[in-house]
Amino acid sequence: MIEMRNVMKRRRTKNIGPINLSIPEGYIIALVGPNGSGKSTILNMLMQMIRPDEGEITWFGEASKELPMAIRQQIGFVPEQLSAEEKYMTAEEAAGFRSLWYSTWDGYYFDELLSKFDVPRGVKLRKMSKGERRKFEIAAALAPRPKLLLLDEPSSGLDPFAWKLMMDQLRDCMKDGNTTIVLSTHIVDEVRRLADYIVLIHHGKMLGMVEKDGLLDNWKECWITGDADMISELPGIVSWKQETANTVSFITTECLDVETILHSAGISFIQTRSLELDEVLSLWIQGNKPAGMQD
Repeated sequence: MIEMRNVMKRRRTKNIGPINLSIPEGYIIALVGPNGSGKSTILNMLMQMIRPDEGEITWFGEASKELPMAIRQQIGFVPEQLSAEEKYMTAEEAAGFRSLWYSTWDGYYFDELLSKFDVPRGVKLRKMSKGERRKFEIAAALAPRPKLLLLDEPSSGLDPFAWKLMMDQLRDCMKDGNTTIVLSTHIVDEVRRLADYIVLIHHGKMLGMVEKDGLLDNWKECWITGDADMISELPGIVSWKQETANTVSFITTECLDVETILHSAGISFIQTRSLELDEVLSLWIQGNKPAGMQD
């Protein structure tokens, strides 16, 4: 769906990149990382709102310095900072303006989404709350039924009810398998519930891309009967602790392989604990690489 090859954006205080990223079609990819890590810059480069200083971006297999209108019409975008140009328009007026750019704009679907999200009618966007404006932006991004959705912190300002509704709508638009979503978020629960792949960005650098379920299946804290001498030969060991004279605990990034090795030696886990996603991301940032990672 998208490829970024050696893409670099130079900033006064730091550089973003080089980014080498291949986005597969029909999946949800979550860009995660601390604030200021470069996630919004990457999305803005994908929309050509910011031009990279180096490298090449390919959309739908087509490389171009300019994002062609035919491709742009297949992309829905919710930016982190909302547009100022439409602030004196109502939701209906802004939708009428946007629909001119999309041949696939579905006015009935947009109206249905406004009702579901309880977006006020006949009210100028500048008079709406942040959450109401956000709900309009999500509805407008979904209305043309795009093949690619770029969402920058889409749940910012949403109440729990609207957040759940947004999650349901994003799942619905993925059902046909023809939509791809690239989602920038700091909400751990969004990543856990939605993402197929995780891309970790830190200090402007891409630390890798990995399949989410495999990541969470493999990164675990485990307890076994034995001592620390047994741990040094196991793969993916991050840390360990001698709990008692006969019990040792450890964190591994390759739990499935560890279990196979221990089972062949006649050793079973006493118990295991799946790491929380924020624990995994913190350990990843510290330099512990996931197995099967796309660099």
